[in-house]
Amino acid sequence: MFAVVTSEKIQLSPGTVMSFPGSWQDYQKLCQQLADRPSPRIKYRPGEILLMSPLPKHGRDVHIISMVVIALLDNLEQNYEAFTPITMEIAEVSGVEPGYCFYIDNWAAVAGKDRINWGVDPSPDLAIEIDVTSFTDINDYLPYKVPEVWIFKRN
Repeated sequence: MFAVVTSEKIQLSPGTVMSFPGSWQDYQKLCQQLADRPSPRIKYRPGEILLMSPLPKHGRDVHIISMVVIALLDNLEQNYEAFTPITMEIAEVSGVEPGYCFYIDNWAAVAGKDRINWGVDPSPDLAIEIDVTSFTDINDYLPYKVPEVWIFKRN
């Protein structure tokens, strides 16, 4: 079995990706229902909702890569803000959850914030995605104008 869906929760087997038609309103309802959950990750593309249950490899790889970025930034004595998990949303256009994101040049604009307003606050300077299940498309980040996106794919 790949997925268990009840009125209260959705459980996907690790590594499962589900894609189904859906509106922005459907995506918003699903995000509210699954608030404060570690899994599944949710993505919205116009007319499509994707759910993905990360494998342990996803968490391990994003942790290693983010620690390298942090070590480099610390070595350069560079201020930054880092977020994981985070949901980036532009109404009716996109909803993505990068594995990790960093504000480097724009760190001061988001320092100490509990919420980021994607229509007002700047986008992160770096987003990191671990793509073990072919879930990631670089085009998902174009609406946010993220200057740098690292996608770590299988092999």
